[in-house]
Amino acid sequence: MIGARLKQARLLAGMTQRELARELGEAGFKISAAAISKYEKEKSFPTARFMLLASSVLGVPSTYLMHQPAIEVQWTAFRRHSRFGKRNQEAVMAYAADIAELQVELHATLYPDSCPNLPAPAQAQEYRDAEDIARQVRAAWDVGNRPLDNLVQTAEDRGVIVIGWNDESERFDGLSGWCSGYPVAVINSNRSADRRRFNLAHEIGHLVMDTSQSRVDEESLAHRFAAALLVPAEHAYRELGKERRHLDWGELMMLKRKYGLSMAAWIRRARDLNIISERHYEELNVERSKLGWRQCEPVVYLGDEEPLQLKQMVQRVVAEGLVSPDRMTRIGVDFWEPEPEESESQHLTVYDLLAMPEDEREAVMQRAFELAAEEDFEIFEANEIFDDYDELFDGK
Repeated sequence: MIGARLKQARLLAGMTQRELARELGEAGFKISAAAISKYEKEKSFPTARFMLLASSVLGVPSTYLMHQPAIEVQWTAFRRHSRFGKRNQEAVMAYAADIAELQVELHATLYPDSCPNLPAPAQAQEYRDAEDIARQVRAAWDVGNRPLDNLVQTAEDRGVIVIGWNDESERFDGLSGWCSGYPVAVINSNRSADRRRFNLAHEIGHLVMDTSQSRVDEESLAHRFAAALLVPAEHAYRELGKERRHLDWGELMMLKRKYGLSMAAWIRRARDLNIISERHYEELNVERSKLGWRQCEPVVYLGDEEPLQLKQMVQRVVAEGLVSPDRMTRIGVDFWEPEPEESESQHLTVYDLLAMPEDEREAVMQRAFELAAEEDFEIFEANEIFDDYDELFDGK
């Protein structure tokens, strides 16, 4: 599987085979793109020198290329801008596949008796089906109709593998699929918190809805599911009423802060549930454009929508000695390690000795004994040691 890992590392680095060959050539290793292609297809096998130099050029630990993937990800939906090129798409999928594989392995190690809690895909042909399936997901997650304070961590707690990919071009929104029975959702971590929430809800919609016989556009159904997951119809009616002639921007700002759903999405939600008319919906969007709120709304949702499950599991397996730290760094996963405090003294303390491997500690102590044997020490009688101190306490 060295070929697959080499290709994965190259895609993660955003390099073509020709670019990798050129970088290796500049490092003193002459090779053609055709030879690299053979390595990736495993029609021939690379030398140890190639492996070391390639790992350095690609920015991965040398052990990365030797790791054999045990599982694959079956991608089902990829939402991105048309200008988000093939190379970028491959890089996202390569990174997400690596992270998903690691998370499945860690889940099996730490939670061997648990399984993802996400309803099986159900037929969704119309918008009302998306609403019903969103209610089913909330019921399965036992969250009732209350606002979801943190959708990312709610999903992670139910076994959804949530992966962040930082795309500054803003041309990538989401990717979803399945990895060994685990649902996988990739979101753009460079988006605002409310946008990350909606994008994650959208990807979950792709995972729980079977749209093969849908009479509605698949993306539109996923949008409707996302809005229903974040704001159930019952809550929308409670907050806005059953019918409104006019929506106030001030109340929409407050609702965004409460539910983590953008003002634009709230307007759309109100229209979809027939709370406002199509005409008022269009009027609000025109006004929103005039106010310059299409790109940046006047109020920010302050929720924390960051995937934490992987970092937490990595900390635990490393702390418990279940996995080597080197294994974690193969994909660039950071974990916290305390930095040893530097002693002002040049002498080793007992804590320094205890922290050493046994053979190193014995060598240090043996050397200390040898040095001590070369020193001259003045011999005291036992009682003489306390004579000076006794004078301090005479008459007291």
